[in-house]
Amino acid sequence: MTQILLVCTGNICRSPMAESIMRQEFERRGERVEIVSAGTGAWDGALASEGAYLVALENELDLSQHRATLLTRELVEDADLVLTMARHHRVRVEELGGTEKTHLLGEYAGRQSDDAEVGDPFGSDLPVYRDTFTEIQTLVRAAVERFSNTLNDPDSR
Repeated sequence: MTQILLVCTGNICRSPMAESIMRQEFERRGERVEIVSAGTGAWDGALASEGAYLVALENELDLSQHRATLLTRELVEDADLVLTMARHHRVRVEELGGTEKTHLLGEYAGRQSDDAEVGDPFGSDLPVYRDTFTEIQTLVRAAVERFSNTLNDPDSR
């Protein structure tokens, strides 16, 4: 099965929200794609942040079972596509061997490079988490559309 890996720093805010949104989008399309997430500095087993958890619930997504996962070479190798929230995450994925299949989520979704990073809401109030969720949702929907169009043509990813 095709696998997409989403990467942020702690794997408790941005990438878990992106993972749940992306999973829902592919399910709506009836497409079987495995979605996983990890963090470049994650504490294995940490819960989703309270802000991410609450905003996901507001959007009918459940992060209660999410547990943070530290990014590893194996996760990178297993993924067909890696989407990162910021450039420094992409650098770490590339260090682990993922150069050819790694993109900033924003760039993959069609944003220009100056506006392609998704800011980290960690430690912010709920309105910031809501804005981040909305931004990620917009980017994920565009990324899913692009990826769906290339499922039968892996060379165009």
